[in-house]
Amino acid sequence: MKHLNSMSLVGFFCSLLTSSSKSAVLLPLVSAFSPSSSCFFTITRPIRNLSRMNIGTISPMLTSKISTTTTTAASTTKSSLQSSSTMEEEVDPGKVEGTDLRVLKYPHPALRADNVEVTEEELKSGEISKIAKEMFLVMYATKGVGLAAPQVGINKRLMVYNQSGDKKKWLEEVIMVNPKIVEFSESVDVEREGCLSFPGMNGEVQRSKWIKVEAVNLKGKKIKKKFNGWEARIFQHEYDHLDGVLYPDRLTEEGKEEVKGRLEELIQEFGQGGAL
Repeated sequence: MKHLNSMSLVGFFCSLLTSSSKSAVLLPLVSAFSPSSSCFFTITRPIRNLSRMNIGTISPMLTSKISTTTTTAASTTKSSLQSSSTMEEEVDPGKVEGTDLRVLKYPHPALRADNVEVTEEELKSGEISKIAKEMFLVMYATKGVGLAAPQVGINKRLMVYNQSGDKKKWLEEVIMVNPKIVEFSESVDVEREGCLSFPGMNGEVQRSKWIKVEAVNLKGKKIKKKFNGWEARIFQHEYDHLDGVLYPDRLTEEGKEEVKGRLEELIQEFGQGGAL
């Protein structure tokens, strides 16, 4: 996924630059949106990443580059569940070293099949830990931030994600076994999403702003979490996969019409399978 709410804020900063008294302060801020900065997510997240930056370390930027910045922000309207550490689109890496798992493309039937709960025996055997590790290998190779087991042909209720999308930030890796949403906010937001199983397309999806979830970890210990914003969106996207729900199912009628042509292309390429 990518987060595409940067446009209005870029415009806001640019409009303020007409005041020479503020330009010295704002130019470094605007430079954070330059093509050289790593501010994007699979919903792209320039503003959230910007808040973590030490503004004093950002090099000043020539005023002539502001128009380039605006153009760059506009070009990010193509989105997918991707890493904020890079502006690259998701890729199909083919065979990934260390695993035989590959991302299944729509309309593969496994994307619509029922997904069974992971058993205590499977956890104790180490099988699920091995699968999760290999899923991370595939996820990073595809430039994604999240992956559900059915996307690699394993119909179990298992998901992995790293909201940074950066394999070097392994402490941010999350593995959820038999997850469920126990509470969600009535307040919602809309972001443009895509999916590794739907290459070359995206659309605006409405999700709850926060959710409360329960799951177990690889040791079988029950965990309870509350997720907000970007992490809540990642979880909801991957959780849908465990219920056989695909993000195009959640598009508006207008959104579905926009991707209809691409869905037909995918069906021609990969077969009827579990077509919408």
